[in-house]
Amino acid sequence: MTTTVRVPEERSARVPAEQRGPGRDRDSVRLLVSCGTEVSHHAFVELPRRLRAGDLLIVNTSPTLAAAVDGWIGHARVVVHFSTRGDDGRWAVELRDPDGRGTTRARAGGPAGTEVRLAGDVRLVLEEPLTPYGSRLWWGRVSEPDVPGLLRRHGRPIRYSYTQRDQPLSVYQTVFALPSADGGGSAEMPSAARPFTARLVAELVSRGVQFAPITLHTGVASAEAHEPPYPERYEVPEASARLINAARAGEGRILAVGTTAVRAVESAVDAGGVVRARKGWTDLVVTPERGVRVVDGLLTGLHEPEASHLLMLEAIAGRAAIERSYGEALSGLYLWHEFGDVHLILPEGPHTEGCSSNCR
Repeated sequence: MTTTVRVPEERSARVPAEQRGPGRDRDSVRLLVSCGTEVSHHAFVELPRRLRAGDLLIVNTSPTLAAAVDGWIGHARVVVHFSTRGDDGRWAVELRDPDGRGTTRARAGGPAGTEVRLAGDVRLVLEEPLTPYGSRLWWGRVSEPDVPGLLRRHGRPIRYSYTQRDQPLSVYQTVFALPSADGGGSAEMPSAARPFTARLVAELVSRGVQFAPITLHTGVASAEAHEPPYPERYEVPEASARLINAARAGEGRILAVGTTAVRAVESAVDAGGVVRARKGWTDLVVTPERGVRVVDGLLTGLHEPEASHLLMLEAIAGRAAIERSYGEALSGLYLWHEFGDVHLILPEGPHTEGCSSNCR
């Protein structure tokens, strides 16, 4: 899959949907619906008509942090992307070089002992690589214990070069985002949920669709090619576990909103296939070989060919279905990335009345 998909640069969504013209809102994006290899094209506002009473959407409530902070190593300016807070108080960070256009480019990590000066006379010292797979992300210790406060005062949302301009943090918050008691959150937005509006959520509820909130704090996504996902902090509450198990016992379909929701709930299923209330760290990587045990379908953005998320999509729908869907997305001029269009993968088999009735 990673060798057959090529995404032209012009297919990147450069600004949020609501900024592309008058009268538009977050839900003014397109919706690609696939069920097996059957594909159809819709507006996202049609989502309530693609679902049915008893379906359950698993949504991520993690708020997005202003995770990019300017710093200096000696006289050289760098940008620090704060990714993940460890149990010992350290933070996993990625150092990047400013590119002169308001965004950044990759920078070699380390070495150990590197000191980065941040605003307010705060110091960050790199200690060791996050994983043995590469040197992009490092554990670092910050002299300021209140890092969330530092980010609120001096940070801004992480922005990549395909976007047109800086955006306020509110643009990167989803309608499901809730403040964390410890000030934690996601380095980058759980973007599959971005097109949802309060109006659309109300319509889904009125049609009998249920919501099960979970939390998974996502790290930075600027991964090197074929770099495996690293551990992330998650929580599946007791109430959500009960909702998921009840829907599975009935006729409802379990549909995750975003790959983060898949990773969280698939990390909380026990050996008997029952979802349990759990929290902590997950290093789960969902692949076709591992498969999925809880989710029946997925609402997700369109992913780059190197992204490990594509393996998760193949685990849910199969390789042929994903290749067909991505071919349709490319020929249909869909938009990629966090401000782009979305893809609804519906299940085949006993949990569906037939793909034709769901895709049309």
